[in-house]
Amino acid sequence: MKVLVTGGRGLLGSAVIREVQAAGHECVVVQRNTSGVSGVQEYLDDLIAPRYSNDWMKGIGVVIHLAAKVGIVGSGAEFYESNVRATRLLMETAKSHGVQRFIYASSPSVAHTGTPLIAAGASVADPGRVRGAYSQTKAQAELDVLNAHSPDFQTIALRPHLVWGPGDTQLIERVVSRARAGKLFLIDGGYSLIDTTFVTNAASAFAQAITATENAYGLAHMVTNGQPRTVRETLAQITNAAGLPAPNRSVPFRAAIAAGYAAEVLWKNRKDEPPLTSFLVEQLATAHWFDITRTKSLLNWDPVTSLDQGFAELAKWYSSSR
Repeated sequence: MKVLVTGGRGLLGSAVIREVQAAGHECVVVQRNTSGVSGVQEYLDDLIAPRYSNDWMKGIGVVIHLAAKVGIVGSGAEFYESNVRATRLLMETAKSHGVQRFIYASSPSVAHTGTPLIAAGASVADPGRVRGAYSQTKAQAELDVLNAHSPDFQTIALRPHLVWGPGDTQLIERVVSRARAGKLFLIDGGYSLIDTTFVTNAASAFAQAITATENAYGLAHMVTNGQPRTVRETLAQITNAAGLPAPNRSVPFRAAIAAGYAAEVLWKNRKDEPPLTSFLVEQLATAHWFDITRTKSLLNWDPVTSLDQGFAELAKWYSSSR
């Protein structure tokens, strides 16, 4: 099968490419910068104003759409262009070239309104209720993708949660950087249960979706390790892997959420991400873990790398980087 991957440069993207290749598929990658993964046919192009779409979509059977604008920096219009309009244009191009399957990388935030999520399934994306331009536009794009599902153009949405692994510059490096600076705090003791996903497990779910049965399509699926742990334990394992002590200072939720809102205001006109956001505070203080039973069954997938194995790999990576 010839598979097109968008957004193959990041931690998840490069892992997805390797999993697709390992499954024996030919891989074409489209993005603005080179992926750094060998053995792929690569096009440096823009999904909004593509120059070579007739070339890179030729002969494609499956599209895996990972590219997105993330974080909170940027206008609502910028998030809409990157996350909604780009997805619609890519689907139009895919359908016009006879692509059979479209796999969309969504997010649990598309249905998260701030209340605890306990053994939650993939409830319907709700752009009108979720907070923030990222979540709102990802929710709208997921609805667009699933509404486009048909026998001739099968669509599916995967919602990987808090993907991490060696070399991660988002979750892992931010936690480690704050710990090194003595600025990593727990919120309300860090006792909320959360799910995370080791990167190879998330990547293998996308690879499995390529050949999943038709029953898996037309739906959204949660993707996690299926091993919820407290925020306190998760942060301790991250910092310990980097050779740092676990955080032991805690701040009340009200103080943390106020600091998050203040940081968003102060960073409104800056290009870098703030050190704290209200959404991050909610993530660290609210239980959110998911039921992946349906995902495992319909995708014939299993998160084979346990969290402890993942943290061992992370520790080895930090040790070799010193």
